[in-house]
Amino acid sequence: MWAIYKKELKTYFLSPIGYVAIGIFMVMYSIFFYLTTITYGSVFMGDLYYATARYGLLLIIPLLTMRIFAEERKNGTEQLLLTSPRSVTSIVLGKFLAAVTVILITLILSIIYPIIISFFGTVNIPTLIVTIIGFLLVAMAAISIGMLASSITENQIISAIITIVVLVAPWFLVDISSIFSSVDLIDKFLKFPSGLISVSDTVCLLSITIMCLLITIVLIKRRQAVK
Repeated sequence: MWAIYKKELKTYFLSPIGYVAIGIFMVMYSIFFYLTTITYGSVFMGDLYYATARYGLLLIIPLLTMRIFAEERKNGTEQLLLTSPRSVTSIVLGKFLAAVTVILITLILSIIYPIIISFFGTVNIPTLIVTIIGFLLVAMAAISIGMLASSITENQIISAIITIVVLVAPWFLVDISSIFSSVDLIDKFLKFPSGLISVSDTVCLLSITIMCLLITIVLIKRRQAVK
């Protein structure tokens, strides 16, 4: 798993993908920092992370995940990967953790703004930590969805579109039926910016992550068996 992890992480930063993803995050984070913090003179960081999660992840996650498996299938290198001694589970988890690491790097970089604010006011550190944990949980669930989308097609654009649709659709479908709120990742993030760790929301986000990863593993194993 760690060999795959290091290879994928290196791929992110030997190509523009990792830098573009981090750049998009920081640009959007900075814009929302101005709109939610500078404009109103607030030291509350919750709205900042909420806005970045709601709109920033829609761009970052497809960018990070669309090539994970789709590129392997298109280039014909998936068969080489699947016939290697490594298990499918270790391959999927290695790729997943590499994408999560990129998100972690962006979150570490984002801490510069709370540090700046601390010179002018008091930042609620426990609430900030809880908010960042919530953001990471949402990002992990979104990454797993993106990986699943990438595993079912060899077209990176289609993979990205599927990921965006799955992430956005619950925002509108919840008006039709409340059942869609259970798969609305941003809805599960709402309590974290207030410093509250919701057990139900945490379990839901982790369940979505695990479920999507397991389905991805099953799909790839089925292709491996056919080949």
